Amino acid sequence: MLLHDLVTATDAAASTSSRLAKIEALAALLRGLGPEEIAPAVGLLLAKPRQGRLGIGWRSLSSLEVAHDAASHLSIADVDAALTRLASTEGAGSVATRRAELEALASAATAEEWDFLARVMMGELRTGALEGVLLDAIAKAAGRAAPTVRRAAMLSGDLGETAVIALTATPEDLDAVGLVVGRPVLPMLASTAASVPDALGIAGEASVEYKLDGARIQVHRRGDDLGVYTRNLADITHRVPEIVEVVRGFPGGDLILDGETLALDEDGGPRPFQDTMSRFGSESASELALKPWFFDILHAGGRDLVDEPLTARLLELERVAGEWRMPGIVTSDPVAAEELSRAALAAGHEGVLVKGVDSTYTAGRRGKSWIKVKPVLTYDLVVLGVEWGSGRRSGMLSNLHLGALDPAGEFGPPGGFVMVGKTFKGLTDELLRWQTAHFPTIETHRSEYAVHVRPETVVEIAIDGVQRSTRYPGGVALRFARVKGYRPDKSPAEADTIQTLRALLRG
Repeated sequence: MLLHDLVTATDAAASTSSRLAKIEALAALLRGLGPEEIAPAVGLLLAKPRQGRLGIGWRSLSSLEVAHDAASHLSIADVDAALTRLASTEGAGSVATRRAELEALASAATAEEWDFLARVMMGELRTGALEGVLLDAIAKAAGRAAPTVRRAAMLSGDLGETAVIALTATPEDLDAVGLVVGRPVLPMLASTAASVPDALGIAGEASVEYKLDGARIQVHRRGDDLGVYTRNLADITHRVPEIVEVVRGFPGGDLILDGETLALDEDGGPRPFQDTMSRFGSESASELALKPWFFDILHAGGRDLVDEPLTARLLELERVAGEWRMPGIVTSDPVAAEELSRAALAAGHEGVLVKGVDSTYTAGRRGKSWIKVKPVLTYDLVVLGVEWGSGRRSGMLSNLHLGALDPAGEFGPPGGFVMVGKTFKGLTDELLRWQTAHFPTIETHRSEYAVHVRPETVVEIAIDGVQRSTRYPGGVALRFARVKGYRPDKSPAEADTIQTLRALLRG
């Protein structure tokens, strides 16, 4: 199959807000793939190449100056081979070799195909081909039950391989995909609620547990072998010997544990998320230790637990993990649950997770079995620039550059604005149309990807917090920023300050 066909299908998926239409467009594409094309195509659809990290950054892509082909001839196999060469390039001369590979791929692609591939390599496809949609598309294309496909994907941890089995093998082969100690599985996800009582109203009797501002981990122990994996199933065992040592001391045979880890400060409080992630991703030794907390157990001593209710899994988790269990209580009392939530916040954590006691361990969609509750912070910021959108948002101004007021001139001219992040989350079609018409009227200049504007448009932004940043001059960046709405009633002088945002940093 040609890359052009895949790009066309992703454009069709991105151009509609209908989940059913997205599924049909992707299912039609999947039906036309050859067996050897399925796994590579799934990686491209999700902007997660099956080769993993390619060693390609925005600087490498933006500095390319090549003439693209006028006609489409690149196949999915051609692209897959090129990405394999990029991922395997290392050692002396690798920079020049990688650049030559990129130039060859870019010149063989049409302009439209290269825009698609560049976004794949940066993990920024934004086509609406989310994992849950693609799971349903695989089921539709293969004529299999969606829950069966979803379960196989969770237990195999590989959506591409699941698609291969679903589309080319027998129903019995798909049913046979099971839990294997040592092979990471897709993690169960949580939906959100505005308050603890709201969450309990959905879950009923529940395990209410601390929600840490840390990094998700999954730990497998098989005999003397231990593996620690990230939420994206990357193997980081060699980076976290302290976690390996903790789990090595747990009782009872083979294990699969789900949990979270973070770094603590001298007082035992959580360090900023960025500190944890820096330590989490470091390839070298560090004095900053990570502490694990475990909140679920999927396998213990030869017994798979994913289909057991949470109550049974928590009993087994208590026996195995003991003091390393996530703090929490089982209750249906909103008052008791609120008290635990306040304790979690007072200890510097994000909030709580509310989990129905009868729930099994599932993945794929954000169902109502696990519900996270954490306070939402809102701030009035000023738009400094807007990037042009892609896919469904092509031709529209989308990604906002956000600035905080710096009244004292600590990070620039007094009364100026300091950039603190970007977001396109929360923008409705109506807002996209409005800002595409509005921002060119206050434009100061343009770059290749953005329209820069006078700092006079105030927008209310919801965030989960901030983190330290060397990218922005104020040393702080927004976390999970999304648009709540524009504030024409407010002037830029009423915007929140960079000092207010910096005060959110711990330590």
